[in-house]
Amino acid sequence: MKLKQFAAVIVATVLFAATGYLGVQSASTLNESLVTGMESVSGLSAFFGAETDFSDLPAEPFLARLDITGTIQPSSGDPFAVTDGWYDHDLYMDLVDALIDDPDNRGILLYIDSPGGTVYESDELYLKLMEYREQTARPVYAYFASQACSGGYYIAMAADEIYANRNAWTGSIGVIISLMNYEGLSEKIGVTEVDITSGRNKSMGSAWESLTDEQRGIFQSLVDEAYGQFVDIVAAGRKLDRQRVTELADGRIYSAQQALDQGLVDHIAGEADAFAAILEKAGLEPDAEIYIPAHTASGWLNLLFSRAAALRPKTELELFRELTADKRNGALLYYAG
Repeated sequence: MKLKQFAAVIVATVLFAATGYLGVQSASTLNESLVTGMESVSGLSAFFGAETDFSDLPAEPFLARLDITGTIQPSSGDPFAVTDGWYDHDLYMDLVDALIDDPDNRGILLYIDSPGGTVYESDELYLKLMEYREQTARPVYAYFASQACSGGYYIAMAADEIYANRNAWTGSIGVIISLMNYEGLSEKIGVTEVDITSGRNKSMGSAWESLTDEQRGIFQSLVDEAYGQFVDIVAAGRKLDRQRVTELADGRIYSAQQALDQGLVDHIAGEADAFAAILEKAGLEPDAEIYIPAHTASGWLNLLFSRAAALRPKTELELFRELTADKRNGALLYYAG
């Protein structure tokens, strides 16, 4: 089969999946999403999820935009994995590296609409953005949409200035480890887990046995260390006294106005006004391009199938399996809620 024919089959498959999706979402919205998505995909290599070389970066002065949306987490290599939002960690890490060497780039805009996510990915992107600032002396700006909480706020600490929508929620400066315990359930249904371990704490956090005081202390030490790192990052990013940050960082969420009053953001503005101000401060014309990296077609398929899967009622067995296989169980998170 010729390449063009093969590509046509793939496109037809996507459109067929989209047709089923139309029963729930409006046709106009989906059509706009598909057209925009397919136009943004650069060649078949991008379609099949191959690593992009960012050959479509503008050849004139531009601002690059990173959409930190949904849960901050590792990138999935599975095109059908159900993920939350558009966050693509590997894509953004590679893009910042490309921007460092791009002479036409004039800065980075972080568009943040996220409740947070994993400690590792939040810190890794923050450090990459700080590397960009140090190597290029170019600015980084952040815009908070409906939420920029916990890990989302952490990443924003790499920004020179922060703009928040007046309805944005932010803050939630803190760390959480969530553990499930099914010990009572196991007694009722007569099912137990048997762990053969090399030490008394090797299986700590198991959903089938309660934590000992020692194990609770071990988990608390991990939370405290990550929390201290978060506080230091905020103190440095916002140029605030560490003790003051500690007072603010009790895990609570702040409104945009509250955040402004406490020095956690710099401006309250709508998206259009914020983008216009950012372009001007970056020394760009009002109509200068804001470059958004193209998500691969696997990402569009991910969105379609995850939405379709969410609409199908789950059996009690499926709900139980999801609960017991929760990937966040025991993970160290900068996450709101």
